[in-house]
Amino acid sequence: RGGDAPPNAANAADGAPRWHSLPDGSRVRLDAERCRAPEALFDPRLLGSEEPGAATLVALAARRADLDLRQTLYGSIVLSGGSTLFPGFGERLLKELRAALPEHARIRIHAPPERTLATWIGGSILASLATFKSMWVLRSEFEEHGARLFSRRAL
Repeated sequence: RGGDAPPNAANAADGAPRWHSLPDGSRVRLDAERCRAPEALFDPRLLGSEEPGAATLVALAARRADLDLRQTLYGSIVLSGGSTLFPGFGERLLKELRAALPEHARIRIHAPPERTLATWIGGSILASLATFKSMWVLRSEFEEHGARLFSRRAL
């Protein structure tokens, strides 16, 4: 069987069991959980959550934008974060968005290779801006005003 392949076997998106090396040097065999973990990103009900999945969230965000901006948003989807590196993530997102969005929508998904660190890079750039200090929310402000502070303040 594919799962009995040597530990250096390629980790293809075929659903077959695979061996993975951990930082301590030990090896673990992953079988069905290889597919179940990323599946929860698209169907959180598998974990008992009532929250919408990734494709539904993208579609909802675009629908909440002004009508004249939606086509631009459909064509400017950028994958970011380590979870987007699961095999087939981008293809699955595209498939579900095609089913959820209007037929005429031109969907374009960008998957930059540095996406595992993109949020950290963006945060670093934001923190280095001279105007960033004016965006801070101090603990005392939050304790006084609570979460409503964020809706009153442009971050």
